[in-house]
Order: sequence, then structure tokens, then C-alpha cells
Amino acid sequence: MARKLSQASNTKILWVEGRWNSNPEFVPSLMQKGFQVERVSSGKNALKHVSEGKQDLVIVDAASMRTSGKRICGSIRAKVNGMPILVISDPHRPLEDDIECVSAVLTLPFTQRKLINRIGPLLPVDEGGLLKVGPIELDLETQVVRAHGKKTVLTPRLVRLLRMLIDHKGELVERDPLFKKVWRTNYTGDTRTLDVHISWLRQAIEKDPKRPKLLNTIRGLGYRLDV
Repeated sequence: MARKLSQASNTKILWVEGRWNSNPEFVPSLMQKGFQVERVSSGKNALKHVSEGKQDLVIVDAASMRTSGKRICGSIRAKVNGMPILVISDPHRPLEDDIECVSAVLTLPFTQRKLINRIGPLLPVDEGGLLKVGPIELDLETQVVRAHGKKTVLTPRLVRLLRMLIDHKGELVERDPLFKKVWRTNYTGDTRTLDVHISWLRQAIEKDPKRPKLLNTIRGLGYRLDV
């Protein structure tokens, strides 16, 4: 299913740049396309913004900082683990495409169209009831989730649980609020059933449910979806 660019108006991008502005035309062009772009001029300011969890994507213009961008990307990833990060790299200071803290790398020079094409796959989308984030594809109409080549039919409660985690990807979702919303109750005296449902979700979306990489337990607090 094709990704709809109409979602641009709902997409919030944090653009991190240095004093040597390497791509002055890209931010205005993205805004003309309907993306909501906020610019910050340092890694320190970027960390303040991502901690608020309001961005869908962070673009680090490492070329304008005359660095590889590895350190700032690592700091952002440590702050918000599920945040997609795209790096604009200087060919003289390359950053490997497969570096763990980065979602995608674009090496100068490139066109505006190529930038938009790389942004698209990094964003969660809702197209006619289809949610995509990372390797997870959730069809809200058929209640089917696909991940890592597996296809699983979920119960309505598991769909609500997974959707809440997707909506808060990269963020800690505490147990009590999660239980209240998904089970639609104010009673949280026994949330053992939540653990069971989390286990079922891991069976559906993890490559190895016994060693989860996507749906992680934050001990004593809750859960976080890292994609």
C-alpha cells in the first residue's frame, strides 16, 4: 500500500544543525510540503526537545556541524530510544549506514525528493486503518499484525494494547495507566493479566520472544516499544 504524503501536515520534524549551514533550502522546502519543522542549533537543545516526545523524526545535519554526528545521535537514542533519526552526512566525515543509533543516512549531495523519500519510511502511518512502525504492521480492520514475516490475528484487547504502545513508541508507558486504558477499568489491583498479554504480543511481533528487542520491560515501571 502506498504511503500518503498527506500525512506531512501531521508530521513533526526536529532539525538539528550547526553553524555551517550546509542545506539552507531543505527546511523551507519541507515546510512548503506541509511538514512541521522546528530547528535547533545544538545537540544540547535537541535533547531538551526530544525529551518532550513531540517529534515524529529527528534530522541531524551533521555536515553543518562538521562532525560525523555519531555522538549526538547516540545521545538522542539514549534519551528516546524509539525516535527515528536521519543523519545528513558529509562525504568527508562519513557515518556508516548500519550504525545502531541511526535509522537512515543521507550523504551529500542529494535532492529534496530523495530527502522526502528517505523520510517517508521512517514515520508511522495510518492508511485506512493500517498502522506501520518499524517492522510492525497492524491492520486495525482485520486485527492482523505482521512482523518479521509472521502474521498473527489479535484479539480486540491486544489490538488496543499494541496501538497504545505504537502511539507512544520510544516512551515508557506505565503499567497502571496502560491497564486502565486497555481494560477500560479503574481497578488496577491485579495486573498479572497485563503481563500475559504482553507475552502474547511478543509472540506476535518479536523474532525471538524470549529475548525481546522491540517490546521491552522497564522493570518496576512499565513497558516501552522500541522500533
